[in-house]
Amino acid sequence: MTLSDRFRLDGKRALVTGGSRGLGREMALALAEAGADIVITGRSADSLDRTAAQLRGHGRQVATIVGDMGVPEDCERVCREALATGAIDILVNNVGDRQVAEQVEDASIDTWRRLIDLNLTSCVIATKLVGGPMLERGWGRIINISSMCALITLPGIGGRHYEAGKAAVLQFTRAVASDWAARGVTVNAICPGLFMTEPNQRWSRDKPDLMQAFVDDIPVGKAGEPEDLGPLAVYLASDASRYMTGAALVIDGGFTLR
Repeated sequence: MTLSDRFRLDGKRALVTGGSRGLGREMALALAEAGADIVITGRSADSLDRTAAQLRGHGRQVATIVGDMGVPEDCERVCREALATGAIDILVNNVGDRQVAEQVEDASIDTWRRLIDLNLTSCVIATKLVGGPMLERGWGRIINISSMCALITLPGIGGRHYEAGKAAVLQFTRAVASDWAARGVTVNAICPGLFMTEPNQRWSRDKPDLMQAFVDDIPVGKAGEPEDLGPLAVYLASDASRYMTGAALVIDGGFTLR
């Protein structure tokens, strides 16, 4: 097997949650280019259809499932529907968002629970339901999208459900990796920094001074582009990363070095 062969995903099927846009879309496109067939989830049928057309442009088989992964019951339904389309070899737990910027002293418990479900519970449910069959087959790759905010704090931004949820995703990754390491399934996390996805474009419009201050603190001098995450997802999904599990790979332009 050549070096480039170890990065190929031919014959594999990947489920990318929140795969119709942003970082999820770019990771799905990268996995498809590497040879994987793709299942993507999202809340908008139109957005899913647009991304599916791009994925099929790589000659891949694609399935789309509409659902809200932040609602535990819907998350379970989506996972079961994904499994009904065929075996899933690669799971990318991508969904998550800060959404609201409430300060802790003003935050409602209902909002806290809803966004912890989005950022953490969705990852747990999908890992349980989709990862379980991987153990039975003795091969699988789980990639959890955490955040640099699992490692540092961003003063003044609010919405601390995000830091709490993403930090929990990181420790969940390590714990499950430890449990499953000898059973053929690797579990790793990616911790992105500031990428110009649609939510961050919205934050840039709503709080331009705050966002510019963040960009000024990035050593490489700019925010990341979503397509920068694709190659890392391919590495973690492929045989090239077979000896890596429980890792948290930071891709942030050096922000957490400060």
